[in-house]
Amino acid sequence: MSSSSSAIESVLVENRVFEPDARAREGARIAGMDAYQALCDEAAKDFEGFWARRAREQLQWTKPFTKTLDESNAPFYQWFADGELNASANCLDRHVGTPVENKTAIIFEADDGTVTHVTYKELLARVGQFANALKAQGIAKGDRVVIYMPMGVEGVVAMQACARIGATHSVVFGGFSAKALQERIIDAGAVAVITANFQLRGGKEMPLKAIVDDAVAMGGCDTLKTVLVYERTASAWNRVEGRDKTFAEVLAGQSSECAPVPVGAEHPLFILYTSGSTGKPKGVQHATGGYLLWARLSMQWSFDIRPEDVFWCTADIGWVTGHSYIVYGPLAAGVTQVVFEGVPTYPHAGRFWQMIERHKVSVFYTAPTAIRSLIKASDSDAKVHPKNWDLTSLRILGSVGEPINPEAWMWYYRNVGGERCPIVDTWWQTETGGHVINPLPGATPLVPGSCTLPLPGMQAAIVDETGHDMPNGSGGMLVIKRPWPSMIRTIWNDPERFKKSYFPEEMGGRIYLAGDGAVRDAKTGYFRITGRIDDVLNVSGHRLGTMEIESALVAKTDLVAEAAVVGRPDDLTGEAICAFVVLKRGRPTGEEAKAIANELRNWVAKEIGPIAKPKDIRFGDNLPKTRSGKIMRRLLRSIAKGEAITQDTSTLENPAILDQLAETN
Repeated sequence: MSSSSSAIESVLVENRVFEPDARAREGARIAGMDAYQALCDEAAKDFEGFWARRAREQLQWTKPFTKTLDESNAPFYQWFADGELNASANCLDRHVGTPVENKTAIIFEADDGTVTHVTYKELLARVGQFANALKAQGIAKGDRVVIYMPMGVEGVVAMQACARIGATHSVVFGGFSAKALQERIIDAGAVAVITANFQLRGGKEMPLKAIVDDAVAMGGCDTLKTVLVYERTASAWNRVEGRDKTFAEVLAGQSSECAPVPVGAEHPLFILYTSGSTGKPKGVQHATGGYLLWARLSMQWSFDIRPEDVFWCTADIGWVTGHSYIVYGPLAAGVTQVVFEGVPTYPHAGRFWQMIERHKVSVFYTAPTAIRSLIKASDSDAKVHPKNWDLTSLRILGSVGEPINPEAWMWYYRNVGGERCPIVDTWWQTETGGHVINPLPGATPLVPGSCTLPLPGMQAAIVDETGHDMPNGSGGMLVIKRPWPSMIRTIWNDPERFKKSYFPEEMGGRIYLAGDGAVRDAKTGYFRITGRIDDVLNVSGHRLGTMEIESALVAKTDLVAEAAVVGRPDDLTGEAICAFVVLKRGRPTGEEAKAIANELRNWVAKEIGPIAKPKDIRFGDNLPKTRSGKIMRRLLRSIAKGEAITQDTSTLENPAILDQLAETN
């Protein structure tokens, strides 16, 4: 582990507290902190019994389990291992014969605004038909299938159909390059790829099938036999005879009834490759039973889901958020959800707010990056401000993907939630399968920028490099001390890397190391994420979390729209702080840039202390982001060091921004 993983000095203090609105508490599944504490106490008193009870209540088993947790081969933990079930049946068949059967499962809004409604009954029929089509192609239980699809009903159907026949899916985000796709096909040993000819984003057609062809042409995809192509647009595409088939061709004549295949609870439901990994792709493997339990239960607890809710998670199915909170959690919970194909700024930056009004969304779950970009848009164009739409249907807001800085939290709370909607600020990872630390909307007092407290049964803690607990108020490394059902089972085909990455021997080999730094408030015990361990800066012996400095910069609300902070080597201080800043006005140059940079340095010194003043401040029209909205900090590190960009930038939405940021002010 890096020596920079020791305690982070926490200097930003947030004193604003927002109690849950009375409407949020009334009728909540977990109402009040006493109810929350009772669940935590239950888990502490009888850990295995706590999870066993939930697994029996939440899931339908074709063969009941008799053993809850097997720790005999730690850290390769197993949950409910002798039980059998099917994930698709738990999302769809369970609703047959209930009022949910005829309820809308998916409201799909296409890039061009076209809206389609699909009921649970119709979705079950489509999944059954597609599952039969997969079987007709020779795809069977245990096979791996790569899914490289646009957002839409078809992607959800493809994932559910794989689960239905016991095939393990591996979804690759539609913005990834041919090289990234090739690596994942090879690593997973995929027998098939499910894709589309094109995807539509922001009014533009973007190729998918052509990228599959490029990936295969690179070689090594020896296990691949079949490519199934959804013709999303009428545009022509290249067919490889004997390998490629359209959806229409394989679905023709297939029955809509397909019996779900029971699998063991530890059967791999999916492999998901973590984004931004260097070298060999890291395939996070999740098991069927434990993962599905937490996807369903965390939907209920974190979002206090009710039968009448319309839920909208804006993520892509290519990320774990889309797996847990689009494809599995909402369907298992029987909720109506919005699925969106497009981008938040097309045809205008009020698209999200327009859709919330149109579909009467009550629970809205999006990323801080999207929120910050929409703050900037509404500041520059009053016509796209949320106040122009009726957002009174909203009941709960959520945040996911990275820590949300306090000022963005406040804007979201005031302008989108009307100061009445709790913000569920969720901390979790691809590896955790579902939420770990977040407020409960009917129970937890909210603090801007804090993910607050662990969910019941989640034993999160902050420790030093040897695994010893750090006192509240002192920073350290975020860990989870006990296994949990939805946890990563291994890295696909690389168990040694799994142990080394997540269960370091320095901590005894049984504590899960999240890779994030965090601090707990000295009074409340609330968690605040300070950034990745490798994003902890050591400036003249002072350890500073990058998130601390970013939050301070963005707190300059009259000036800064967005900021990203990285470190670079410095002869004098060991590391120097380099900030990349997007202003709410145009990008400054020359003397104006120098003046604003000095103003921001002084602001950070006031907010945190002189030691946190960025040595370098660079201004850009935007930050380098993937098409899912993640800031690519590894590229910013290279720019800060003055290095040439040699990494793959094909997933960037705005590659030209790299040249702009490389310019010194």
